[in-house]
Amino acid sequence: MPFAAGDSAKGASLFKTRCAQCHTVGAGEPNKVGPNLHGIFGRKSGQGEGFSYTAANVNKGVTWDEQTLFEYLENPKKPFRLLTRMTVHPRYKDGLRWLKKDKDRNDLITYLKESVRIL
Repeated sequence: MPFAAGDSAKGASLFKTRCAQCHTVGAGEPNKVGPNLHGIFGRKSGQGEGFSYTAANVNKGVTWDEQTLFEYLENPKKPFRLLTRMTVHPRYKDGLRWLKKDKDRNDLITYLKESVRIL
C-alpha cells in the first residue's frame, strides 16, 4: 500500500509516544540516540548533520520520501535491514518501535512532513 496523507495531530501524538525518546524534529535541535529528523525528506540515508551513522547506513543510499518512510516504519529491519544499528532498543524488547497499521504510518509521516520541512 502506498503512502496517503493522514492526520497530522494524530501523527504528533504518535511521534511523542513512539519516536521522541530517540529523535528530535526542530531545526538546530540536538541529536539523541537517533538523529534529528529536520530536513529528512529528500535526504539520503546516513547524511544527517552531526550524527555518527554506521557505514552500512551511509552506503545504503536510500533517499527519504513519503514512500520509503512508509515502508521503513512498518518494519525498520525488513526493507532496510542494514540501516538499523540498534538491534534492541533499550526500552522495547522488539527493537525499534514499528508501526504496523497503515493509518498510523500515514499520520506520522504527515506530521513529519509538516514538522521537519526546511522553509
